[in-house]
Amino acid sequence: MKVPYLKKKSEIKSCHNVQWEDNYSWIHQKNILEVLQDKTKLDPEVKRYLDEENLYAEHHLKDTKNLQKKLFDEIKGRIKLDDESLPYKDHTYEYWTKTTATGNYSIKLRKKIDSNDIEEIWNGDEEKKKLKTEYFGVGDLEISNDDKYLGYSLDTKGSEYYTIFIRDIKSKKIITKEITETSGGITFSLDDKYIFYSKLDENHRARKIYRHTIGNYNKEDELIFEEKTEAFTVALSISSDEKYYFINTSDHNTSEQYYFGIDEKKPVPKLIMSREKGILYSVNSWDGKFYNHTNKNAEDFKIDLSDSLVNQNWKTFISPKDEVLIGGLTFLNNWIIRSETSNALDKLFIRNIF
Repeated sequence: MKVPYLKKKSEIKSCHNVQWEDNYSWIHQKNILEVLQDKTKLDPEVKRYLDEENLYAEHHLKDTKNLQKKLFDEIKGRIKLDDESLPYKDHTYEYWTKTTATGNYSIKLRKKIDSNDIEEIWNGDEEKKKLKTEYFGVGDLEISNDDKYLGYSLDTKGSEYYTIFIRDIKSKKIITKEITETSGGITFSLDDKYIFYSKLDENHRARKIYRHTIGNYNKEDELIFEEKTEAFTVALSISSDEKYYFINTSDHNTSEQYYFGIDEKKPVPKLIMSREKGILYSVNSWDGKFYNHTNKNAEDFKIDLSDSLVNQNWKTFISPKDEVLIGGLTFLNNWIIRSETSNALDKLFIRNIF
């Protein structure tokens, strides 16, 4: 079998005042994000070459089919295929997931607390079969606070552009159809009237946060926040005490955060602190106080505390330590759980808030 031939197309490249000839840069698809969404936009010449390379590889590896299967089965045999997660209590139900030896995707189950009647609310293999799609990626599975709705996001092209659906768990009816080109994350409002999600731009970055009214047309979705800086991406979360929404926008080493109240009918995100290059911070709230995990004046982070975001008066809560990475906080009733890393070892600390 002939070795696939890759045509040369000379192109002069330059960087740092150095020039060189590149004969193969033409194979790089400048419209790769469009190609991920629509395979027909792939350059036919590039597709032909890739197909030939795949056939060439299959031809020379055909004698190793049995070995490939043996290795695959050995690796698969080390994984516990029939498995279940620990259940977690959420309002009136317990939820958990399980995997089976015959399925490729997880199953989500629930039962009412103090009941033995188990209800299957999601089966990935059955969902894929219904859609008749070759690729099936699940981005998020979220349950509404009143336990009525299942929000899920799917990527059926391998493009990592996710489409969001909202389904009534009891009736199985889809009540919100196809919110497209999202990052996949779903956040239900506490009153379950809305979901919040982020849209991906042409560069595959999440830079817009929208609010969707469950059951309404997607065209009516409200833009809540937009990040203007191309290098930054946005994400929305609910505070630990469920009193605020936080919008975090960041690149690799700089962040900025906004907030608005859980009960705000017309959300107007308010800035917490203006971004400073190289400064990361993340604010959370619990029991009427605000905790800020930041590296400002603390290379390996610290945690500050303030009674208010309107009249901010940050005081040190956890001081920075030499050669110790200070992790974030988790809140549980009257307890604060936090982590530290030193000498390549993780440590957990639990302290009473009072």
